[in-house]
Formats: sequence, C-alpha cells, structure tokens
Amino acid sequence: MNGEKTIFDPKEASNSLFKIIQELVSELHPGLPAARRVTLDVSLDRELGLDSLSRMELLARIERHFGVTLSERTFADADTPRDLLRALMCAGAPRAAATFETLLVKPDDVSDEPYSVETLVEMLAWHVRRHPDRLHIRLYSDEGEGESLSYVQLWEGAEVLAAGLQKHGLQPAEPVAIMLPTGKDYFFTFMGILMAGGVPVPMYPPVRKSQVEEHLRRHRAILGNCAAVTLITMPEARAFARLLKSQVETLRSVVTVEELSAASGTWREPVFGPQDMAFLQYTSGSTGNPKGVVLTHVNLLANIRAMGQALEVKPTDVFVSWLPLYHDMGLIGAWLGSLYYAVPLVIMSPLSFISRPERWLWAIHRYRGTLSAAPNFGYELCLKRLREEDLEGLDLSCWRGAFNGAEPVSPETLERFCERFSRYGFRREALMPVYGLAESSVGLAFPPLGRGPLIDAIDRDIFTREGRAVPVSEKDPRALRFVACGRPLAGHEIRILDPTGRELPERHEGRLQFRGPSTTSGYFRNPEQNRLLFNGDWLNSGDLAYISGGDIFITGRTKDIIIRAGRNIYPRELEEAVGNLAGIRKGNVVVFGSADPVSGTERLIVLCETRLTDPIELENLRQKITALTTDLVEMPPDEVVLSPPGTVLKTSSGKIRRAASRELYESGKIGRPQRAAWWQILRVVLSGLVPEMRRFKNLIVAGLYSGYAWMMVGILSPFVWLGILTLPNLSLRWKFMQRVARFLSGALRIPVTIQGAENIPRDCTCVMVVNHASYLDSYVLVGVLPVPVNFVAKAELLKNAGLRMFLNRIETEFVDRFDKQRGIEDARRIAGKARGGRPLMFFPEGTFTRMPGLLPFHMGAFSAAAEAGVPVIPIAIRGTRSILRSESWFFRRGSITVTIGQPLNTAEIKEQNDGDAWATALKLRDEARDFILRHCGEPDLSHEKSPV
Repeated sequence: MNGEKTIFDPKEASNSLFKIIQELVSELHPGLPAARRVTLDVSLDRELGLDSLSRMELLARIERHFGVTLSERTFADADTPRDLLRALMCAGAPRAAATFETLLVKPDDVSDEPYSVETLVEMLAWHVRRHPDRLHIRLYSDEGEGESLSYVQLWEGAEVLAAGLQKHGLQPAEPVAIMLPTGKDYFFTFMGILMAGGVPVPMYPPVRKSQVEEHLRRHRAILGNCAAVTLITMPEARAFARLLKSQVETLRSVVTVEELSAASGTWREPVFGPQDMAFLQYTSGSTGNPKGVVLTHVNLLANIRAMGQALEVKPTDVFVSWLPLYHDMGLIGAWLGSLYYAVPLVIMSPLSFISRPERWLWAIHRYRGTLSAAPNFGYELCLKRLREEDLEGLDLSCWRGAFNGAEPVSPETLERFCERFSRYGFRREALMPVYGLAESSVGLAFPPLGRGPLIDAIDRDIFTREGRAVPVSEKDPRALRFVACGRPLAGHEIRILDPTGRELPERHEGRLQFRGPSTTSGYFRNPEQNRLLFNGDWLNSGDLAYISGGDIFITGRTKDIIIRAGRNIYPRELEEAVGNLAGIRKGNVVVFGSADPVSGTERLIVLCETRLTDPIELENLRQKITALTTDLVEMPPDEVVLSPPGTVLKTSSGKIRRAASRELYESGKIGRPQRAAWWQILRVVLSGLVPEMRRFKNLIVAGLYSGYAWMMVGILSPFVWLGILTLPNLSLRWKFMQRVARFLSGALRIPVTIQGAENIPRDCTCVMVVNHASYLDSYVLVGVLPVPVNFVAKAELLKNAGLRMFLNRIETEFVDRFDKQRGIEDARRIAGKARGGRPLMFFPEGTFTRMPGLLPFHMGAFSAAAEAGVPVIPIAIRGTRSILRSESWFFRRGSITVTIGQPLNTAEIKEQNDGDAWATALKLRDEARDFILRHCGEPDLSHEKSPV
C-alpha cells in the first residue's frame, strides 16, 4: 500500500544511488571528467551541476529504480546524495495507480463580459456582483477535486489583506513585494495590495529553503529599485528577509500573510484610476540593473481583451496552468485573463509540474481543459520524461488552445509533440506558437485559431549573408527553420527595421519594434534603459525577426540574452564575475547559449581562457566556475570549456564576439592546433569586413534609390499639375495621367503585372472595389485601368486647396465620414452616380496601415451598387505596401501585381435575396472581400471591430 515504509540495504542503496547520479551527470555535462567519484557529501548543484530540471529527472530515475514514491519537496531541498539516501530509506511504496477520473468543472455561460470596467479591482467587483459563488480557481490535487476559490471568496480574502496592509501604514501607490508560492495566499495578496491602493511587485520565491538567504540577497537590487515598503513572504524566509531592511532603505516591514490577516481593521477603499500603475513586472534575470516594467490598468485590460478576442474566449472554457504567478504569462495570461472572462482556472505549482509532468496533461484530461500554455521546455519535458504507461487512457481532445511562448519555440518540439500526442486526441490545429513580452503586458502576436504551427524553411546561406528569408524545400538538409508566432493583436502594430532605422519589406530580418494600447510607459526609475527602449512612440523588443504573410518569425535576440528553462541569463554579468577568478584570463571569458537539438532548449556554455595545464588545477577551476555560475544565475552551466589563450574571438576593437565564439564551439574546433596569430587576426578582420561592406553597400544603394524615386516624383509632379489644369476634357486628362504613371513605373524599374484586365466592362457603369495598402495605390490604378474612373475619397481631402482643385479636375466624388446627415446625403448622391456615367472606384477599407493585412470593409460601395443595380468588380493590389509603407517616406524596390476579378452580378444576387437591398449589399461585400483576400497576399484582419 502507498505510504508503507520500504526496507533497503543501506550499502546497496547507496551504491545504486551513486551509479544513477553518475550516469545522469555524465549525460548532462560530458565535459566533466567521467572518472569523478560521487560521494555522500558532494554538492548536487555546486559540484555536480544539477539544476531544478535535472533534479526532477533524478527523482524519476530513483523512483523507477527503487520502486518508491518520493516527495518533490525532498528533491528541492536536498543538497547532497546523503540527503537523498536519507529520504530513500524513509520512502513509501509506489503510489497507487490513479484513476484520473474526469472531474468536470461544468462552467455555466455568462451572458456578457465586463466591457465597462477600468481597473482590475472593478473587474473582480463586477463578477462578485453578478455571480459571487461561481467557481473561479481550482487548486490542483492528485486526489479529489482540490481546494476551490469563488469570486466572493477571493474578494473577502483580499479585503482582509487590504485592511491589514492599511493598518501597517501602506499609502496609495507604494510598492509591495510578493515572494510567495502558488496558492490561495498569492491570490489574496496580489488583489489585496491593489484594494489597499498599493502596487504589487511579484518576485520568484526560493526553490530550496537552504538557499533563502542567498536568494533574498539577489533580490536586493529589485527591492531597492522599486523602493518597496513591505515584503510579503513565507514564514521560512521571514527571518532572513529582515536582514534586507538594513540594506533597502525604503523597506519598512517584512510580514507573512498570516500576520496581515490577523491584524484587525476595516478596509478603506482607495481612489485610483485606469491610468494608475497596476503592478511592476520585473524582467527575468534582473540583478545588477533591474528593469521593472510599468503596467497600468489600461494596459492590462487592453491586452486581456485583445488576447480574448483573438482566441474567442468564452466562460465555457477551462484554463489549466502550472505557470509561475511571478511571471507575466502565468499572472496575466492565465489568471487575470481567466478572471476577466469568468473562465475557471485549474492551477498547480511549477514544482508540481516539473516533478511529474504528467500532472499537467492529466489535469487537462480530468477538468476538460480547453486552454493552456507553457514555454517550449514544458512541451519538451513531456516528450522526454513521460512514458507510455504514464499516459494510458489520456484524452486531450478537449484542448483547443495550446500556447507555446515565453522562450524560443523549437520547430522540432512542435512536430514531435503533435506526432506523439495525436494518439491521445491532441489536434495539431490546437498548437499555437505565440509571441509576447512584459513590455507589451504579455501578448503581442497570436496565430489564427485552428491553423496549427506554421514552419518556414529558408535558405541558410542567403539568410546568414544578407538577412533575407528566401523559402526553400522543407527537405533541404541545410535549410534554416523558423516558427511563425502569429500576427499582431487587434490594435497593436509591429515593424521590422534595418540598422539605420528604415522599415524593411517582407522576408527581411531586422530589429522588431512594436506599439499599441498594451505597451508600457517605461521602466520604473530606470532612465538609462528607457532611452534604449523607446524610439518615438515605438518600443524596441530586443528581438530580431522578419515578417511573411503577416506572420512574425522570431530569429534571434539583439543582446545575446540566453533563455534557459524560461529564464533570461545575461552573459556580460557572468563573464565579468568568472573573469575575476584566479587562473582565468580576465576579459577573455565568453558566455553563450547553444541550441540542444535533443532537449529543444538552450545549453548554457561558459568558455574561458586559462594558462593552467595541470588536470587537477583545471578540474578545481571548473568546479569554482560551476559554483559561481550557480550562485549568480541560480543554475549551473551545462558545460565549462577551459581553453588556451587566444581561443576567445574578439573584434578589432577588443569586444567579445559571442556569435563567432559559439560557432567555434559548435564546430568542435576548440582545442585543435591553431594557426599563427597574424593569420587568425587576418581571417577575423576579413570575415567581419565582408558582411559590413555588403550591408553598407545595400544601405547606400537603397538610399540612392529612394532619393532617385522622390526626385522623379518631384520632377513630374509640376507637369502633372499643369496638365490636369490645362487639358480641356476629362478623357485627355486621364490619358495624360496614365502615361505619366506608366513612365514613372518604368523609370523606377517597378514592374506592374495585370491579371484579368478583360473583366472590366468598357460600355457599362460598374462599381470597382480595391484594397488599400499604400499611397501608391491610386497611381497604380490610373496606370493599369483601361477606362477612366471616378475615385470616391474622404471629404477631409477638400481642406487642402491645392489637392481639392486637382481632385475636382478629375471628377473625384467625396464622402463625409463624420457628419452622419451629410454622409447619408453623399451616399444617395453617389448611388445616383452609379446609375450612369463612368465607373466608381472605392477603397472600402477607408484607410490603410503599416502592418500587412486586409481590414474590414465599409458598406458604402456595396450599398451604392445594390441600390443602383450595377455590377461590382473586385480588384486586388499586391506589393505596394512594401514599396512605400504608411508613416514612411522611404521608397524601396519591388514589384506590383494587380488582379481584377470577374464582375459580381448585382441583379442576380438581389433577386436571390428577394429584392432586399441590404442583404444584397452584404453578399456583394463578402464575395468581393473574399476575392481580394485570396489575391492580395496579406492576412485577414477582420477580427478587428467592423466599421459597419
């Protein structure tokens, strides 16, 4: 039975335990001497280099070998094999096989959502008023349904905490740090701080009790930066945390949830608004110069609503999460998003998942979870650790949104996860690689629902040389593969820039910038980092990417940050610390991440130069580096490479070349006989000069072309103006404009391809509708259309006297978009025009944006066609946005394709709808938009609010 003590022979048990540990260490760190002997008192992390994930793998192997069940807490706290042996001797028999019966949450639908709320506290209050006893949170348990939390219970618990904080003297807008594990207390605390008028500052709690003091010391910089007045933590950490009060001037008190709850008092509702700070989200890995992202209530609600709209979230969904609540993906994406949409949240601690990854999948099975998220390593852990016997009877068919984000997404992991778990009902269409960052609250780009992973295979040589993502066959063995991370959320924009700040066309790698209602106002008390973050109203993501078909493909990071197990590691800090060790050549240390094709995550590599040659001295030095790395970044390196002088590559100015050093390591050339110093220097200089010269050349050529293009426009514009004003009739004016437009496209070497020109009738009136992507669209249409047309434009253009005269001379029709009465009169007038005369040309989107995508259509063109009974001709323009993008004056080379569709028979459609003009207009709109969407080469942005 489970719980009964299992008897082992101590000597045999210790020998077997040593063997298991040695095998795991050899697999994880092949650079360590194979002959190293495991002793009872060797440190698991400092000397053997076992991080939290490695410890859990060790747990699984020990349990399988000895046939026992051990607490994951034991493996978190154990510091030596002696601790493990002691736990093993007291272990119980294997746990009984769980039935994992389905425990449906059975959420009821809710008729509406809190559209009107402006703060997170208002959001909770809204739900308490409407359904106080509705299930909000279920704390996962292997047995039974686990503890639950309703909306009113969350409010009442938070109110007690808020009253306690106010009694302790908390003032409005003062930061309060939270260092608690996943549980009821965390939810009470976070919401209680908000209700007390404070600003929550989530921090990750210590994994092992033995390292609480070191852990808190690392948090000193964060506490100092945010000027926290109170730290709420666990009883085990309270004594150590008090030591920080002498080092953090603003820290007045260190308290536990129990102490705050015991303080009697009455909650006083503070006054704060939507633009006030909701909480501070510190980016992972912040130590020496912490970056606290300021997020307001407006930011968070905008992001939650945009994500919910993209995912079509409903109260009948169930969200299952093991993500830590100190991370934005777990806090905002899982909890606050579930809170807003009244979605039941089933949650477990990260430690519960890491120790037994099957819990995550079985929780989805048991509670019929529809939404769940994890970084790439979470999916990889399921592939690596779970055996078929762990999954027998598993049903994942309910899972409709499986989000993969927060760290680089591996194409191999996606494919292997879909392949393996399809036999358990998992659908490929459910897997959604996403992109986001704390500076955009959490979410920034999501793929379309039900599409499944989109993997782009591109030419490796062209990409590495020129930064162009040229597609190749997926079977090409040298192809680079990147995962599409979706399209910008509604209201948000992304652009890709070259090194000079010019926006790049599709399939060109550059720096990713973004903006939108979810974006932060900056880092808290960090002007230096804010200068690097902002570029006008755009924010720098720190990522490299390219866009294709509206999708974002992340290719790397501009600052060489290493992401491992969901946490950021900053190489420079570690390089400086290791360089200070005796025996290491200071300034000749490089830290980088190297992709592990087996695990799907990055391996942390520390490459150092040393003059030592004695094996014993080298081994001692390696141990010191491992211990120092563990202290600094809370995880050991996967490999420490000690190399002779001259190994670490640098630029001519003495800067470390991390990318080149990584390539040297991955090519296996470290340790091989080196060429003469002058030859190495020459190769480094030459290899750096060639791409720099190529980039400089491309920049000069692109700049000259843009200048030439505007020069041609400047030269031709006066002639076009004079011609339009002096030519006696419209037919001559149109022919003149057409010849100029064709001459300009030839002079700029912009090929224009026309498909379907025969579909334009020459002897009858019609309504033409075309997508709008650039200022060039009108010029392109003038050059390719075989007959003159009347453009329909917005009335605001009439405010410019010169433009008004020009447009009137080509008989442009105008529509008022803001005055409803004038708009109705304009619509009637244009409908009358549609009954006779020249064809009418509409841009039904009404405007255009920088980002590729087809916006929803206004109904004016289609109502006019339905009322007049004239056919509608859809026209798709492709390529103009890349040549001249909105908000940019930089001309780029490109090609344009104009595809003209067959006329839509309005009379026939009207007859099918029994003469209903509105139904006819809707049908015309849908058919025309479907044609344009298929031929414009851009994604569908109809998820944004329709202007109808």
